[in-house]
Parts: sequence; structure tokens; C-alpha cells
Amino acid sequence: MMLVPGIVLVLIFSYIPMAGIMMAFQKYVPNKGLFGSPFIGLKNLQLLMDYPDIGRIFFNTVYIAVMKIVAGMIVPVTIAILLNELRKEWVKRTFQTLVYLPHFLSWVLLSGILIDVLSPSSGILNQVLGLFGIDPVFFLGDNKWFPYVMVISDVWKEFGFGTIVYLAALTSINPSLYEAAEIDGAGRFKQTLHVTLPGMLPIIVLMFTLSIGNVLNAGFDQIFNLYSPPVYESADIIDTFVYRMGIEQAQFGFATAVGLLKSVISFIFVSMSYILAYRVANYRIF
Repeated sequence: MMLVPGIVLVLIFSYIPMAGIMMAFQKYVPNKGLFGSPFIGLKNLQLLMDYPDIGRIFFNTVYIAVMKIVAGMIVPVTIAILLNELRKEWVKRTFQTLVYLPHFLSWVLLSGILIDVLSPSSGILNQVLGLFGIDPVFFLGDNKWFPYVMVISDVWKEFGFGTIVYLAALTSINPSLYEAAEIDGAGRFKQTLHVTLPGMLPIIVLMFTLSIGNVLNAGFDQIFNLYSPPVYESADIIDTFVYRMGIEQAQFGFATAVGLLKSVISFIFVSMSYILAYRVANYRIF
């Protein structure tokens, strides 16, 4: 009985709306509805394949997502190791809390902060660069800089949350291994290299394997709140493209076809990631 409310909510908000997939194979007309619009088969998918910018959009999505995955692994692991080296517990807890807080802030709020900080005219970052004689940089309006700003800001927001996983992994390392390494003459760096990292390796491999399923998720909330037409060339991803086609241009069938294709590819990647997680790290959901 306790499961019934949750099951009902999932049915209403997750399964019943899947009937909308039909729009991917229709020339959807709102006043005719889902069951009155004419079916056109795979023409929406054919239109997608013929769309001139679709290759660039898929590249932008994968490029930004892969950079986020890699940076989102390296930074939390590094911070977790550094936090583990702190001897004063109150310093460790304070720093951990500070880096953890941005995770709870929405991209709507953070985008306003980033726009102010990175402004080419009044942003504090460009003011600091000006002190060194560097011309102002339009970070959010330059195709060269925009993807990297997305990656850096995303890592800054989420690395504190990811650090928790690796700090938990560190607690499972047997302290006697550090004592043995110290007796053998290993300093803190070599202990980290030969004891800490090997001890963390299983969870690192597991987290990296599971992240494969996010290859086509470059972060709609973040990019939607920060991008603009001048940076569509490097910023336009699948999700923002679907939003513009479906909501702004009312091409509901075409937008649904793009979203369906992304979902199918993502499903394949997620399935692969769990198979690899089971094979490599012996991780299973059931």
C-alpha cells in the first residue's frame, strides 16, 4: 500500500506521457490532437537526417558532455585526496561543506551570477585581466570560450557532491597499508600514489563506467540559461535544439523525432554502461 502513491505518480508523469512518442511519426496539428493528426511514417526522421546543422549539434553535445564527464571525475578525486590529507577535522568539514553548497543552487540563479562575473564590460574576471593588460574577453559570447566556460562552471557546481563518493571510498582503505608503506620509507606522495589511488580505483572505474550513459546529456538547464544566438555554433546541443524546434517554432513532430532518437541512443549507452559496470566492477542494480 505504501508503494501505491509512488506507482501512481510514475504512471501519470512517466508512462502515460510516452504516448506522445506518436508525434515523432505524425505531422502533428494541435487542434486535431494526438489521434487525429496524420501519420507520415519516418519523414520526420528523414528531415532530421537532412537538417544541415544536425552533425554540428550532435558534435557539440558529445564534445561538451565528454569534457564534463572527464573533468567531473578528475576534480572530485583530486579534492577528495586533498581533503583526506587534512589533519584538523574542523577545517576538513568546513571546506567540504563550502564546496558542497553550490550543488543545491539552480542554474537559473547561477547563470545570473556567471553573466555578471564574466561580463566583458563590468565583470570582475575581466577587470582582473585588465590589471595585467589583457583585453576583455566575451566568455559567454565567443564560440571559442563558451564550451570551456560550461565545463568549468559545471565542475565548480558539482564537484563537491561528487567528492562525497570518493571520500567514502577512502574510508574503506585499510590503515595498516599506510603504516606498512611508511615503514618502507614512502612519504605522503608515494603513499597516495601506491595506496590511496589503487584503493580508490574500483569506485573510480565504476563511476566512470556509469557516466557513459550521460554522453548525450550536456546539461540543458545550464546551457539554456547561458547561451545566445552568437554562440549557437558551439553551444547548441540536442536538448536546446529540441526546445527551439518544439516550443519556439511549434514543429512538434520534428522535435519529438529528435528527442526520440536521442532517447534511443541514450538507452543503448546506459545499457552498455551497466553491462560494463557489472563486468568491470561487479556492480549490479538487481
